[in-house]
Parts: sequence; C-alpha cells; structure tokens
Amino acid sequence: MKLSDRWLVAADNALRTLAGASHAARVRPGVDTPEADLSETERRQAGALMRVNHVGEVCAQALYQAQALGTRDAALRTQMAAAARDEVDHLAWTQQRLAELNDRPSLLNPLWYAGAFGLGMLAGRLGDRASLGFVVETERQVEEHLASHLDRLPAADRRSRAIVDQMKDDERRHADAARAAGGIELPLPVRALMRAAAKLMTTTAHRI
Repeated sequence: MKLSDRWLVAADNALRTLAGASHAARVRPGVDTPEADLSETERRQAGALMRVNHVGEVCAQALYQAQALGTRDAALRTQMAAAARDEVDHLAWTQQRLAELNDRPSLLNPLWYAGAFGLGMLAGRLGDRASLGFVVETERQVEEHLASHLDRLPAADRRSRAIVDQMKDDERRHADAARAAGGIELPLPVRALMRAAAKLMTTTAHRI
C-alpha cells in the first residue's frame, strides 16, 4: 500500500474512532453476565472509570496508526495493525458498556486523539526500536492502570470487570510482542513524562 493510501486509511480510522463507529471482532467479555443492581453512586463510579478506559482506547488507535505510518518495515506495520485491531475491540466494548451505564464518552476525545497521534508520529521518527520501546512502556502503564481499575470498580459490576480484565491481558500481550520485536527500554525521564501525561489525561477524562 502506498504512503498516500496509508494516510487515507489513518484518516478513515480517526473518523470512525471519534464518531463511535467502531465494531468489535470478538464477543464482548461478560456480555451474558446479568446486569448488577448498582446504586447511583456505584453507577457513576463505574461510568467514570469506563470513560477513562474508552479514552485510553481512543489514544491507542491514534498511537498505533501514527506509528504504523512512521515505519518502513512491513512486518512491523503488520504487527501494529494486529494490535490496533485488538484495541478496536476494546474501544467498542468500552463504548457499549458506557451506554449500558447511561454514561457518555469524554467530550475531549478529539483532543486526546490529536495529541496521541502526534506522540505516535514522534515515536515513529525516532526509529523502530524506540517506537517499539514506546509501545512497551505505554502498554505497561496501561496494564497498571487497568489493574487499579479492577480495585476501584464496584465489586458487583461483573460486566465492567470482565471487560477490563480481558483488556489487561491483551495489553500485556502487546507489550510482550513489542519487546520481543526489539523494543528498547526508554530513558527514565521519558517514562516519567509519559506517566505524568497519562495522569493528566485520566484525571481530566474521569470528569469531562
């Protein structure tokens, strides 16, 4: 596929992501689990956490699309595309769960997408090993973040918990694959900056 065609695909992906038109290829975890009788406080807490998770998947789409554009390695593009397909599942699952909780996605999703796409392009320009290292660190931090959500979600909300648990497993697999493909350990200041940016995003998305 020519570079111009890959840019068109990336633009289409952005529109689908921001319009909420993504469709999962896999069956949603917990879909057959009976809905819990949550209190209003529990429902709001679950909705806020799933909104944060949805934002993370919006950013994941942007990152993988940008990094795939930045590499000349066809095998690496294929690996990025496979991971992005898993993230499409996550995107659709979290959006569906938000609707079930009578909640909404973040109003700032276009901003989150644009920022993540820019970071992905920057990572791609640093070379494939650095780009893969960025994937490793991103997925490592996302896995930690999802583990914390399992502690914070209402115990009775088994539908949300099933989604988050599967997402956590997928993110670990993505990190392992990127490391095996040659991802390098990013310098500590870079990892700290990524963690600070993620904290800002998750704190804001929890409310807006």
